[in-house]
Amino acid sequence: MSIRQNRRTFLRQTALGVAGFWVAGCRPARRRLSPNEQLNLGIIGVAHQGNYDLTAMTSENVVALCDVDEHYLAAAKEKFPAAQTYTDFRRLLDQRDIDAVVIATPDHTHAVAAVAALRSGRHVYCEKPLTRTVSECRAVTNVARQQKLITQIGTQIHSGENYRRVAQLVQEGAVGTVSEVHVWVNASAAGKAWPTESPPVPAHLHYDLWLGPVPARPYSPEIVPRWWRNWWAFGGGALADFGCHYMDLPHWALGLRAPTRVQVVDGPPVHPNAAPPWLVVQYEYPGVPTATAARTTSPLSLTWYHGGRKPAWLPATIAQQWSSGVLFIGQTGRLLADYTRQVILREPDFADYTAPQPVESDYTAHHREWIQAVKNNRPASCDFAYSGPLTEAALLGNVAFRAGSPLQWDSARLRAPNCPAADLFLQHEYRRGWSL
Repeated sequence: MSIRQNRRTFLRQTALGVAGFWVAGCRPARRRLSPNEQLNLGIIGVAHQGNYDLTAMTSENVVALCDVDEHYLAAAKEKFPAAQTYTDFRRLLDQRDIDAVVIATPDHTHAVAAVAALRSGRHVYCEKPLTRTVSECRAVTNVARQQKLITQIGTQIHSGENYRRVAQLVQEGAVGTVSEVHVWVNASAAGKAWPTESPPVPAHLHYDLWLGPVPARPYSPEIVPRWWRNWWAFGGGALADFGCHYMDLPHWALGLRAPTRVQVVDGPPVHPNAAPPWLVVQYEYPGVPTATAARTTSPLSLTWYHGGRKPAWLPATIAQQWSSGVLFIGQTGRLLADYTRQVILREPDFADYTAPQPVESDYTAHHREWIQAVKNNRPASCDFAYSGPLTEAALLGNVAFRAGSPLQWDSARLRAPNCPAADLFLQHEYRRGWSL
């Protein structure tokens, strides 16, 4: 089947809500919860970020644990001895007493786990990025809307006090109408050739389940369990990883949704297997309503930098003190922020800059917000309706890079009409036995 036919079929199926279906027996009845009741949680992926999520949700009743690594699973079982354990998330979803699911697997299994959980009637908290590919992201977003369940992406910084203050300042017009945003992140993903050595798979690792839906690749300790994000087969490098954190702030503050154009300004040669160690990408967004008047801005430009790259015109003091940052350029000033700091500057050359004090935040509030949203049956702040478009935007930078061409983006049709080569990197490809 051609890529064009695949895209048409995918859009038709997700629009009708038949891209997948729940086959693991009868769907459990959704429990009506009071604010004082505990959620019954199933955790898919219990190590590293999954362990952080577990720790942040100990107020609830953890009834099921799943991990493809039996060592990690045993360690989690010691903390939650009453929980049932699984190595296959599909079997976890057979457990009928689960109200909600937390997904903290590698990116390439986010979509299949999230869609299966949603179709089984469970509320979902999923780590970022929401999915590995744009087509998966659209499918997950659509299924969440159809199922009317409570969702949240794991952008914990969104619930921090500093991000809230920055979004409010921008929306109140503290620097006037914003025309440009620059986002730089001190993160990288090592561009490497595919590992050549493939030792035996450890006995405690269910490697076929770790691969999940993606085409089979030989096992390598250079990839599993920690460094999978560096390869396109499993993740999207620094842009997919941190784009959902740092692009979240301008998306939230300015009400951004889908870009209309995405182009790579600078970057290394494209590697067929590995994500780039550094990249500069420019996004163009349509006009958005201003905070102070019933009119729209002219198209807004957002430029992303990672791997040590920053705007060349940044003053040395700013560049040295801000290894990562988000800079809003408005008509009456500039607002500079990161996870914990923010400062408004009125001088175009930053002459009035004084280092700000950090703002204290408890990022586990993000988990608690989702828990309360489930109990009160109201949307969470980073539900998939919001975080789906945010994830798509971040992933499109990688698509433009890999396709080797600027993208004129048609979000409704999920395509770049000026660049047919982009289809190869927009659409997911699953091996036999896996589907959404």
